Amino acid sequence: MKTKFQCRLMPALSALSAAAVTKRLSIVLALGFSFGLPVHAQSPVELFVGINSGNAQTQGVALVLASQAVAQKAGVRVLLCSDGGQLAVKDKESATLKPVNKSPKEMLQGLMKAGAKVEVCALFLPNSDLKPSDLIEGIGVAKPADVAAYLLQANVKSLNY
Repeated sequence: MKTKFQCRLMPALSALSAAAVTKRLSIVLALGFSFGLPVHAQSPVELFVGINSGNAQTQGVALVLASQAVAQKAGVRVLLCSDGGQLAVKDKESATLKPVNKSPKEMLQGLMKAGAKVEVCALFLPNSDLKPSDLIEGIGVAKPADVAAYLLQANVKSLNY
């Protein structure tokens, strides 16, 4: 038994060729999807890396992963605090790590040259009797409100070491 809809639709469809029906159906579906689905511009992926550890291997793995993210076109922001903040101090040395034969400080400087933003946390300098001039050139002091706003963005992934 045919419904009223089928009775009205069938004669109209039989008059059209299969190609015409396919073309019209494609247009209707395309229009339906274009109006029915929201369009979101995809934000580029960002990686936030917090380094609090003073352990050279822990710092090294954080910086290797951050470097890999930069190589894959992600924006990278590094926040150094506590013992990790020592990486930002000009006169502090760190151990060379294998197999890259670089120290975490050298990795950090390479990351900065590749475009990563590096900052010490707002608590680091006042609690370690250091001043901004004691930091490696290009490393700033983070503003907590800016860091919080950055972390709340949907496209930011976070790693902490």
